[in-house]
Amino acid sequence: MLLDYSGGFADTVAEIGEHERAGLDIVWVPEAYSFDAVSQLGFLAARTSRLEIAAGILQIYTRTPSLTAMTAAGLDFVSGGRFTLGLGASNPQVVEGFHGVRYDAPLARTREVVEICRQVWRRERLEHDGPHYRIPLPAGEGTGLGKPLKLINHPVRARIPIAIAALGPRNVALAAEIAEGWLPILYVPERAGVLWAEPLARGLARRDPGLGPLDVVASASLCLTDDPDVARRALDGLRPFVALYAGGMGARGRNFYNDVVAGYGWEREAAVIQDLYLDGRKDEAAAAVPEEMLRAMSLVGSRGEVTERLAAFAESGVTTINVTPLAPTPAERVALVGAVKELAADL
Repeated sequence: MLLDYSGGFADTVAEIGEHERAGLDIVWVPEAYSFDAVSQLGFLAARTSRLEIAAGILQIYTRTPSLTAMTAAGLDFVSGGRFTLGLGASNPQVVEGFHGVRYDAPLARTREVVEICRQVWRRERLEHDGPHYRIPLPAGEGTGLGKPLKLINHPVRARIPIAIAALGPRNVALAAEIAEGWLPILYVPERAGVLWAEPLARGLARRDPGLGPLDVVASASLCLTDDPDVARRALDGLRPFVALYAGGMGARGRNFYNDVVAGYGWEREAAVIQDLYLDGRKDEAAAAVPEEMLRAMSLVGSRGEVTERLAAFAESGVTTINVTPLAPTPAERVALVGAVKELAADL
C-alpha cells in the first residue's frame, strides 16, 4: 500500500494494524514536497510488527549520500530489519523549485549514492572518489581535516534492499543493474514492454547475481465491485492523479510522466492533458484522461475482472503490486486488501 502524502496520515496509520492482519506485506511512504517520509516511517515502525516499511521515495539530491545511508540504517534498526530504501531523482520542478538544489546527472549520482550507502552499511571506512561525491572532502576543497570514518553502530543488515524509481530507458537499465527493486509509475502491463523491455534486459545482463531477482513494484488503485457505476466513479477518482503527473509534474518538453503516457501510444491525449493542466484548466485535464488508460493501470471491477488484471500485471513481470484501496470506510479498505491478497495468492 502507498500512503497518501496529502494529509490524514494519523488516521491512515490507525488502520495499518488491521491491514497488517489482513495480509498487507509492505507499506510505502512518499515524500515529494510533503512532510518528510523519515519521521512517518519511524512512527510506522513503532505501530507495526510484521509489516515491511519503505520509503517511496527519498530524493537523491536532498540528503548527502552518507546521511541517506545513516537514515536507512536507523529505520532498519527501529523496525527490526523491515526497511526498504526507495531512491529516486524526482524531477527538476521539485528538486530545484522546492529545495533550491541543482538537478543534474541523475544516473551518475544515483549510482554513486547506492555505492556509498552499501559501503556505509558494511561499516567500511568511507572513501569514495566519484565525479559528483568525494569522501572525505579533499584538502583543496575544505579544511583538510576530514578523514575516512565508518558508521559507529552495527546495522541490523549489511545490505538493506534498495528500490529505484525510474522511467527513462537509461534509468530503468540502471535500476535493473544495481538495485533490488524497480519502481515504475503509471504502469500499464500490456504496454510496458514497448517502453522498458529492452532497458530491463540490458540492465539485467550486467546485474550481480548476488542481488537476486529484480523486484518490480507497480502501483494500482483497487476497487472490487460488480456495479458498473461504482467502478466508473472509482476510475473517475483516479483522473486528477494521472492529470497531475502527466500534465503538471514538469514543463512542456521536460515531463517524464507525460513521456510515459505518450510512449504507451497515447501521444495526442498526453499533449492535450499537459496543455490543459499547464493552462490552469485542471478539471478539463482530468476529464481528458482516457477511461481505457485508467482501466489499464488499475484493479477496478468484479473479482473476475480484477483477477484478470492481476494476471496481466504478473505476466508483464510485476512481482509486487502496490495497491490503493478505494473505499469510504476503514473496514471496507481492510476488506479490499484481504480480498486482493487472496486473489493474488491464487495466480
